[in-house]
Amino acid sequence: MLPYVSEFIGTAIMMILGNGLCANVNLDKSNMKGSGYVHVTIGWGLAVLLPAFVFGSTSGAHFNPAVTLGLAEAGKFAWSMVPGYIIAQLCGAFLGQCFVYLLFKDQFEATTDQNAIFGCFSTRPAVRDLPRNFFTEVMCTFILVFTILGINNVEGASTVGFNYMLVFAIVVSIGMSLGGLTGYAMNPARDLGPRIAHSILPIKNKGTSDWHYGLIVPVWGPIVGSLLGALLFRAIPW
Repeated sequence: MLPYVSEFIGTAIMMILGNGLCANVNLDKSNMKGSGYVHVTIGWGLAVLLPAFVFGSTSGAHFNPAVTLGLAEAGKFAWSMVPGYIIAQLCGAFLGQCFVYLLFKDQFEATTDQNAIFGCFSTRPAVRDLPRNFFTEVMCTFILVFTILGINNVEGASTVGFNYMLVFAIVVSIGMSLGGLTGYAMNPARDLGPRIAHSILPIKNKGTSDWHYGLIVPVWGPIVGSLLGALLFRAIPW
């Protein structure tokens, strides 16, 4: 039970920190509005890093169905635990997003820009082109999972949590290099949980939740990219 609880709490913390920073950057009446993508990419890396330090020893700190599936495909995680992990991650992402809404309720109500509001919940493309957007998420998550698996090739990486620092570097690097295209979801729970929250919470001026995009690109793109990354890693005779 502890690994599932750890994934639930860790994913919730990740969302509070990650989409909390998006609210800081995007919403009116926030003291940090407009601080930009450097803030976003480093902040999201830290949002992954901090709960990873706390829960890495109990659950492996996946916080991401794509990572869970990739590790299982690579033989690093039991398939029997995959469904429970994914449920915990989705529920944690939804709960974390609800806390973001409560914390920034005054700022949400002061903001009239629907895109700014939505950007505090889920990802959207800079240029809407579903095939290219899908391929972008595949590529981002392919790099994420392949390099996470590759950390095991670094001698002593797990010593005093250095492997989690490398994951932080991976998330920040992908965000700074490719994040401007689709918002680099790389995580079905990170996008789907908040998108559900966006659709049901009584948010003023919220606009559409864009399920046509949300059920394709940030959900299936990361899943495909993760499995491809795991397959390539297994195919290389290290």
